Amino acid sequence: MLSEKTTPDLSPPMLGLIAGLGVGAGIFYYRSLVDAHRVQGLSPSLLMVHANVQKVMSLANARESHQLAEYLLGLLSHLANGGAKVATIPAFSPQIAAEELAARTPLPLISLLDAIVDEVSRRRLGRVAVFGARVTMETGLFGRLQQVADVVPLQANEIDQVRGIYGEIVKNEKASPAERETLQSMAHTLISRENLDAIVLAGTDLSFVFDADNAGFPHVDGARTHIAAIMHRLTCP
Repeated sequence: MLSEKTTPDLSPPMLGLIAGLGVGAGIFYYRSLVDAHRVQGLSPSLLMVHANVQKVMSLANARESHQLAEYLLGLLSHLANGGAKVATIPAFSPQIAAEELAARTPLPLISLLDAIVDEVSRRRLGRVAVFGARVTMETGLFGRLQQVADVVPLQANEIDQVRGIYGEIVKNEKASPAERETLQSMAHTLISRENLDAIVLAGTDLSFVFDADNAGFPHVDGARTHIAAIMHRLTCP
C-alpha cells in the first residue's frame, strides 16, 4: 500500500543545450554539468540539439546577427517542443545574436554574457582583455563588458596569434605545450603592458586548457562561470 505522503520532486527542470559548436567544448559542458549535478545529489535532465557549426561560425564572422538569430531560434524551438524548460547556448561566437535571441526566444535563456559580466562586476575588475575567437575579441565580448570594465583591445598581430592558436585548440580538442606557453606569455605581457586586472577567457575550449591551478595569470574563466550560473538557475529557480 502506498503511503499518502509523497516525496516532492526535487529534480531540476529540463535544460536544453544547443550543442555541436565545437565537439570538445560540448563534451566539456556535458561532463561539467553532470559532475555539478552529482555533487548536489541530483540527476541531470538534459536535452541537446546539434547545430551546424560551419553555418554558425560563418554567420558570426560575417556579423550577420539577424540570420544567425533566425537559425538559432529554430533550434531553440526544437528544444522547447522536446520538453526543455530553460535553455542555453554554450559557445561564445553565437552571442553576437544574443540581444535578438533574448527578445524572441521561446525558452528562458541562461545567458553566457550575463554570467561573465556579473563575475567581472563581482570581482571589481576594472581593466581586462579578451582571449577567444576573432569576433569575440574584436567586439570586446560583443560590447557587453564595457558596461562594467575598460576592455583593452589586443594589437592586430596579437589578435591574429590568439585566433590562430584558439583555432588549433578547437580543431584538436587540446593545446600543445607550445600553444599553452604562448598564450600564458601573451597574457603576462598584456597584463604588464596594459595594467590589466585579468584576462577574460572567452572561448569554451580555453577552459579545458586552463583552470585555476595551471593558468598562472589572473583570469575569468568564461565557461566555468557560465556553468556555475546554469547550476544556480536550475537549483534556485
